[in-house]
Amino acid sequence: MQDIVLIHTPQTDSTNLLLRRYGGEEGRLMTVATADYQTAGRGQGRNTWESAPGLNLLVSVRLHPQGLPAARQYALTEAGALAVRDTVARYAGGASVKWPNDVYVGDRKISGTLSECDISGTAIRTCTLGIGLNVNQREFTGGAPNPVSIAQLTGRDADRREVLRLLLARLRHYAAMVDGGRYDSLHGLYLDRLYRREGLHRYRDSRGEFAAQTVTVEPQGLLVLRRESGEVSKYEFKEVKFII
Repeated sequence: MQDIVLIHTPQTDSTNLLLRRYGGEEGRLMTVATADYQTAGRGQGRNTWESAPGLNLLVSVRLHPQGLPAARQYALTEAGALAVRDTVARYAGGASVKWPNDVYVGDRKISGTLSECDISGTAIRTCTLGIGLNVNQREFTGGAPNPVSIAQLTGRDADRREVLRLLLARLRHYAAMVDGGRYDSLHGLYLDRLYRREGLHRYRDSRGEFAAQTVTVEPQGLLVLRRESGEVSKYEFKEVKFII
């Protein structure tokens, strides 16, 4: 059995859905689906992902973690986010992970990930990471407030095949940490590369806008913020908005 099975199609509705329908040979470590264009690319929640045909990296990776407890499934979110962040860092400085799993360069979004995990009993059976990474698109018309691409940052087009190769190499590295039970080490790396790790920044929750500093992200994925008043709040995804 191959470690990695790679599937490519010129066009699909979404690479996550493509993998869900796929019934062929699976890679021992991961099964990877890429497309040049998605007609229904998805982000987290009801969000969509804008990508011009043939310009960016649209990829879904189905991982088969070994013995990962369901309670630590956020480790796979961290692994995917760190792999994308490391890939972007090969082309431009200032790359960080914006909680929970976007990748930013400065205050501009270059990548987003949709995570979908299947649980069997108390363990994770498979997890699919649907990754959109802006590579060569230079104009964005979808209304996203702060997109950026590798080409915009470097002033030249990048080879999408090389970007994919780098991404899968880094994902293999971090997936090995998950399979080895090195969850705490992985979590520490995630915290070190976190967007807005230091200082006061603006946020908005159900109570309104406020300034706070990041205390941590808990291993289960909760974002912990400390307001100027000293009050500490914990948030699940979509419960707090970053004001950028």
